[in-house]
Amino acid sequence: MTNSQGRLAGRVAIISGGANGAGAASARLFARESAKVSIVDRDVEAGRKLEQELNEQGFSAFFVCADVSKADEAEFAVKATIEKFGCIDILFNHAGIIIVKPFLEFSIEEWDEMMENNAKSAFLMTRLVLPGMLKRGYGVLISTSSSAVRAATPLESLYCASKSAMHQLARAIAVEYRDKGIRSNTICPSFVRTRHGEHEISQLRAYGIFASEQDVNIMQGRICEPEEVANVALFLASEESSFINGAEIFVDNTFTAV
Repeated sequence: MTNSQGRLAGRVAIISGGANGAGAASARLFARESAKVSIVDRDVEAGRKLEQELNEQGFSAFFVCADVSKADEAEFAVKATIEKFGCIDILFNHAGIIIVKPFLEFSIEEWDEMMENNAKSAFLMTRLVLPGMLKRGYGVLISTSSSAVRAATPLESLYCASKSAMHQLARAIAVEYRDKGIRSNTICPSFVRTRHGEHEISQLRAYGIFASEQDVNIMQGRICEPEEVANVALFLASEESSFINGAEIFVDNTFTAV
């Protein structure tokens, strides 16, 4: 049941890419910590299932089917959330994709696809929620970046570029709106045990790189669990991180340190 004394009591959170993986883990954790949670995703089946799961447990959850890389759908998701819960206090920009292939094999269309899903989506969602946050003098923005912004990897040039664009956008917003009650931070995971992570590893394996989970273990000790990313998101969403702004938190168990 909802805990009125939870770390996010009284807050409304919207999570893009919230139906699966670390996004879903964050939705569950935010709900347990008393937030009203809007789950935005293209995966209707997973989104509705998670919405039902959380509501049956006594939490406040709401699923919106939307592709937040598209301006009209992002706007629909934000408007629907505000109509449901009244406002948005926390935005977790978690939606994103990855394509792995040699740089010279990428098409212009794939460049656009990566930039739209990994960078433009964060721009669209942030632009939509920020006016309301500024009006109330409070807002928390969290963006899922990547260890790839620090440790460039072969066959992931467009992923590195698109995540870096989103990453620096989040930091610039923190600087611009610091004195208006807005905090904006990034989470930078390495390999996570999610559908996204498994897809990345399978694509790399097809090119003879990181052929097994054991290879990932050499780089970061073990694969990260989605709940470990969610725990960081919760910390950044809560008042426990009230003086953390413009930060980049690497959830990678030394991947970028060695």
